[in-house]
Amino acid sequence: MITRLSRRALPAVAAAALLASCTSSGGTTDASSGAPSTAAATTPSPTPTGTPTPTPTVKPTGQADPALQAFYGQQLTWAACKDDPKTATIDESAVQCTTLKVPLDYAAPGADTIDVAVVRKPATKPDQRVGAVVVNPGGPGGTGVGFVQRNPDYFQQGVRERFDTVGFDPRGVGGTSPVNCLDDRTRDTWAAADDLGPEHGKVLADACQAKYGKLLPFIGTRNSVRDMDVLRAALGEQRLTYFGLSYGTYIGSVYAEEFPDRVGRLVLDGAVDPSLPLAQHNIEQYAGFERSLNAFAADCAKKAQCPLGKDPDRAAGKLADFLDGLKQKPLTTSTGRVVTATTAWTGVIEGLYGDESAWGQLRTVLTQAMVNGKGDHLLGYADSYNRRDKDGRYSVSADAYTAIHCADGATDVPAGEALQAAYADLAAKAPLISRHEPSAAVFDPDCRSWPFRSPEKAHAITSKAQAPIVVVGSTGDAATPYANAEKLAAQLGNAVLLTREGEGHTGYGWSTCIRAAVDTFLLEGTAPAAGTRCKSEAAQ
Repeated sequence: MITRLSRRALPAVAAAALLASCTSSGGTTDASSGAPSTAAATTPSPTPTGTPTPTPTVKPTGQADPALQAFYGQQLTWAACKDDPKTATIDESAVQCTTLKVPLDYAAPGADTIDVAVVRKPATKPDQRVGAVVVNPGGPGGTGVGFVQRNPDYFQQGVRERFDTVGFDPRGVGGTSPVNCLDDRTRDTWAAADDLGPEHGKVLADACQAKYGKLLPFIGTRNSVRDMDVLRAALGEQRLTYFGLSYGTYIGSVYAEEFPDRVGRLVLDGAVDPSLPLAQHNIEQYAGFERSLNAFAADCAKKAQCPLGKDPDRAAGKLADFLDGLKQKPLTTSTGRVVTATTAWTGVIEGLYGDESAWGQLRTVLTQAMVNGKGDHLLGYADSYNRRDKDGRYSVSADAYTAIHCADGATDVPAGEALQAAYADLAAKAPLISRHEPSAAVFDPDCRSWPFRSPEKAHAITSKAQAPIVVVGSTGDAATPYANAEKLAAQLGNAVLLTREGEGHTGYGWSTCIRAAVDTFLLEGTAPAAGTRCKSEAAQ
C-alpha cells in the first residue's frame, strides 16, 4: 500500500504525536425488526376518495431531535492537557482538553455512548473573541487533538487572537474509541509486504473484527459529522466555523449536506471529490503522484548531484526501475530492517507530499539509496508516512484509515470486467507508479474482507447552505489533484474556488496569499473573488 487518500495536511516528514486513548463503550444495541403481518385480507379495502393522503411527519434530526437534547445541551469542562514527556519540543499542557459525550448509534441515542476527545487553544485576545474554529488535519486517521497540540500557532496571528482553535478526534482515531487492530511487530511485516493480494487485506479485517466488531458499524464520516454538530452546540456556536484539510474537506462537505442551516464559515483545503468511488479516486490520485514524480525527476536531472541521471525524459523511469527492483533485492539498513519495493515507494510518496522546496531533501534520500546502497533514510521517510516512531510503535491512524474508509462505502469495489477496466485506466494514467503493484491503488484500503457493509455510496454532495464555502485547490497537489477542488466547488453550489499555483499538498501552509484570503474569510466572512489565484513561495 503506497498511497493514502488525502492523508497529509502538513509538510512531509512531520513527527506524529497522539494522545492516549480515552475510555469508551464499544457496545451496540441491535435494532429490533418488526415481523410482517401474516393475516390474509379476504376483501380488498375500498380506495378512499375526496380525502388527501396525509403527509408523513419528518423525523427531527440533529439539535431538533428531542432524543438528542441531553447531548446537545451538555456543558464542556476544560482543563490543561496532560503533558507527554516523550514529546520534548511540545508542551501539551499549553492547551486545554475535554471530552464530549455522544451516542454510539444516533438511531438509538438512549443506548451506549462514546467519549470524543477534544482540545482547544483559547483566543489570545478574549475580549475580541468572535468564536471557535474547528479543525481537522486529514486522513482518514488524522487526529485533530494532536494537530492543535503540535501546531498551536498554525493559523496567522489575527485568527489566533479572535478564535479558539478547536480540534477533535473522529471516531476510531486517537482518543476517540481508537481502532488498533495489529500489534507493532505484525504491522512491520504487513506494511512492508510486496504481495498485496486478498489475503493481505484479510489479515487486517479479521484482526479488526475480532477486537472491534461491535464498534466498526458506527465508525465513519457521517457519524463523526454528527458528533461535530454536537460539538458545535456544546461550544456555544450557532453555526459552525470549520477548517478542513485534505480528507477533512470530505468531513466538511458531508457536514454541509447534513446540516446546511448550521453552516457558518467553512474552508475546505486540498479537496476530495465525494462523487468518485474510492477505486476511481485512487486512480486519479495515482495519476497525480505520477505527474509529481515526473516533475521531481525532471528537476533532479538538471541538478549537479542527481542519482537519476542527466536526461529529464528518462529520470522518472530510472527511479521506478530501481524501486521496483527492490522486490528481488531489498535494501538493508543499519537497524537490520529491510527496505522492500513497497517500503521504498512509500518513502518516495512521502517526499512528494511537499512542494518544490522539499525536493532537495528527497534527492539526498534517493542518493543514499541508489548510489550508496543505504536504505536508512528512505526507510525513515516510509516510517513517517506510516506513523511509526523510532521505538517501533505505530499510531492508530493506519487502522482508522481502513475502518473509516470501509464504513464510508469503500466495500463497493470493482470486480470482473469493471476491475479489468480499472486496471487499464490505472496503467494509462500512472504507468510508472502503479507498475509495482496495481492492486495497491484499486484496493486502497482493501475492504473486500471487511465485516461491515455500509449503505454509504459515493455521490455528488450538494448543500442548501446559504453561507458561502471556500474551497482551496493547488494545481500541483498530487494527493488531492486540483480537479477535485474544481468539482467540489461546483457540486456545493454556493462555493468559491481559491487556487494556489504550485506543487505540494493543500494550500494554506504553502502560500502567504492563500493564508491572507482564508484569514479574511474566517475573520470577516468575506469570500475571495471568483477566479482568485495565488502562488506558493517555492514557485516564486
